[in-house]
Amino acid sequence: MKLTTLEPLTARTIGARKLPLSRRALDDWQLQRLGAQLGYCRERSPFYRRHLQGVHPADLGSVADIAALPLISETDLRTHGPEMVCVSQDAVARIITMQSSGTTGPPKRLYFTAEDLEQTLDFFHLGMRQMVDPGQSVAILLPGATPDSTGHLLARALERFQVAGHIIGLVSQPQEAAQALARLRPDVLVGFPVQILAIARMAEFLRLSLGNIRSVLLCSDYIPRSLSAELTALLGCEIFTHYGTTETGLGGGVDCAAHCGCHLREADLLFEIIDPQTTAPLAEGQWGEIVFTTLTRTGMPLIRYRTGDRGRLLPGPCPCGSSIRRLDRVLGRINQVRTLRNGRQLDLHQLDEALFPLPGLLDFSARLKERDGREQLHLSLVLLPSRSEFWQHSVRDLLSTVPALTGLDLSLETFPETTIHPAKRTLEDHCKDTQP
Repeated sequence: MKLTTLEPLTARTIGARKLPLSRRALDDWQLQRLGAQLGYCRERSPFYRRHLQGVHPADLGSVADIAALPLISETDLRTHGPEMVCVSQDAVARIITMQSSGTTGPPKRLYFTAEDLEQTLDFFHLGMRQMVDPGQSVAILLPGATPDSTGHLLARALERFQVAGHIIGLVSQPQEAAQALARLRPDVLVGFPVQILAIARMAEFLRLSLGNIRSVLLCSDYIPRSLSAELTALLGCEIFTHYGTTETGLGGGVDCAAHCGCHLREADLLFEIIDPQTTAPLAEGQWGEIVFTTLTRTGMPLIRYRTGDRGRLLPGPCPCGSSIRRLDRVLGRINQVRTLRNGRQLDLHQLDEALFPLPGLLDFSARLKERDGREQLHLSLVLLPSRSEFWQHSVRDLLSTVPALTGLDLSLETFPETTIHPAKRTLEDHCKDTQP
């Protein structure tokens, strides 16, 4: 089995000549870069000058000592973001502004230099080499209308090894997207998990051939295993997964042919897992909140940034032979876990794993609400036009496998249209609005 293609990228960055890289070489590089990044931030950023007061890089004896440093969160980005910037405005190549739905106050802004964006291009370039060959084509189902957007950067990275990147954009109408892909007949698909599944199911329903899809890269949202299994059955191709956020610089990690977790960008990012309640560090193999630190970023470094995502680091080397750390499949947002009145916890991940095996399901939305004094889960499903008259019975059977739903009232409906979510989905909680 071939080593992950991130090995040569990481080796080039850290100045190593021998592959596979040793864990010692990676740890030594991260410790050296961590000290340099801390000094850089304190020198150039008013926020970090205050935030890291009393922190001395020389006191860090190992990368594990990073746990002694203070954490930062999305609130810090919104409140103090401009003070985190370490370069002049002239050196900023791109600013990404995000305002989460339902969030008031200042938006979250991330500042990147050309050098920062180049690191993302390198990661996209090497990461994609294990999925596509020169002369082939990739359909990019991601935002790409503006320069240096995710889709635009990916297309530029593909150009580096003579691969054509066709930017389709986010998908809300799977029928239109399936017809476009049937004309394009790409070798590789890249996009949101639910959107690609909806396209594949719509194409099968319309009897459209998408061509010989070689592989699919699922990204930009967490990835249910049931969904991956359905895609494999539909397309008969290899499914790769990617983890990344805007804060990580759009790229964070990608799996290899072994499909045993995402190999992380360890030359540029240092990942940790912490207990979301106590913030204590957790060992490899334990589930908690993903935290990362930038090691080489010049525009707006982030030191111990809390992502809010639930994940775990996998122990030991990968079956491919690489010692680059691997992140298991992310299970969604921690703040999306809802505690029900029966004392159990429910999140969208559990519903996804149960429902996506339902034939003809394109998408669904879920919300908790109160009716006649009882807690109720309301599901709105988007199904193919050929849905069976027994779909309600099938859905209830699938949901019976979710222990958290025991004793909970269920309300089901379908949409007449086949419009799906063009972005990430959430488990809405309307019970909070009715509580005294």
